[in-house]
Amino acid sequence: SIAILLYLARKFKTPDHWYPSDLQKRARVDEYLSWQHINIRGKGSKLFLTKVLLPLLTGQPLSPEKLEGVTEELNVVLKQFEEKFLQDKPFIAGSEISLADLVALVELMQPIGAGYNLFEERPKLAEWRRRVEEAVGKQLFQEAHEGILNIKNL
Repeated sequence: SIAILLYLARKFKTPDHWYPSDLQKRARVDEYLSWQHINIRGKGSKLFLTKVLLPLLTGQPLSPEKLEGVTEELNVVLKQFEEKFLQDKPFIAGSEISLADLVALVELMQPIGAGYNLFEERPKLAEWRRRVEEAVGKQLFQEAHEGILNIKNL
């Protein structure tokens, strides 16, 4: 949860870039963390649930119309994310990775796990993903997402 991440950042005095002491940068992180719940998380999870879990539980394929509607909802918030939060910066809060970037990319991995490559036609988003993965470490990133990326093997 966001509350736990903030607690851990404060308790263990993580490097400043994760949750910046600079008030303007911290405001950007807080703004994203407040926005993402019903936007990136909400729409990304909805796509994952309707494309993977519901067909698995019901044994019924998803209608193309339903999938199209859910995908379009996600595309709207992805556009907002690029325009409002990424803009022309390497990361959400500026030139360094923060908790906002980490939370954002983790949430976007659910649609990827569902088979929707949301980075494919979004070069700005794909470049941001590459920067976040590099900042975290590619191996650690892959390890952390192994379960969600292999969910279809269930």
